Amino acid sequence: MTTRRPPTAPHEGAGARRARSLPAPGGSGAGARRRSPATALGGGAASARRRRLVAAGRLVAVPALAVLLAGCGIRATEVPTNYGPAPSRVRCSLAEPDVTAQAARGLPVQVFLLCGSSLVTVDRTVRVPDGAADSERRRLVAQGLLDELAAPPSPAEKEAGYSTDVRGGITVGAPRAGDPEDTLRLSTAPDSLTSYALAQIVCTFSDSAAAQGDGSVVLGGPGAGPPRRYECTDEVRARPGSEEPPSKDVAGE
Repeated sequence: MTTRRPPTAPHEGAGARRARSLPAPGGSGAGARRRSPATALGGGAASARRRRLVAAGRLVAVPALAVLLAGCGIRATEVPTNYGPAPSRVRCSLAEPDVTAQAARGLPVQVFLLCGSSLVTVDRTVRVPDGAADSERRRLVAQGLLDELAAPPSPAEKEAGYSTDVRGGITVGAPRAGDPEDTLRLSTAPDSLTSYALAQIVCTFSDSAAAQGDGSVVLGGPGAGPPRRYECTDEVRARPGSEEPPSKDVAGE
């Protein structure tokens, strides 16, 4: 019996064998190269580090933005805030007439009160009997003005920042022999008053029927000392604490 041999494959070169042993490009079979577990874990860690760096950058950027806004005069805020209603009255300004002053009946006048570091006027009224002589009328007006200066400011005036340095109990007397006829003698000597109180009295009197209307007023004390003529200047109204009303002797007037 004759045995046949199976047909033999054609001879393959070394190059063909190497080409067959390489994995197919992009293949997913057993021949394809697989990523090791360590490599996969390393990639995930790098991705997590990148996410942490981005988050940290955002946290740093928020304070930096707040500083930039503050430097531009803009206040940064994260949530709405509510500090209550705005102040109801502007400092040193009365938005509406005082009801108490309106209800009073008498001679309309203005008195100088303190607000901040300056003098400001507010409306008042004083009562003067009808038929009073000029000298008596002048004294009564001056006394009414003093009483208004010594009275506490109204609630609306206090809210706006008004105050007074004139104390109660000061009275106004008539001129003495040898005094000018428009002299007002105070029960407290003018040089014993504080600079604020003296400025309030001088500016209030000089701008009222208690004076001659020339922007000055003649004041004296309870003693025998001669009276002096005081003036209310712009400097006194602006800085009553450091600028005393200028004065001069009235002898010979």
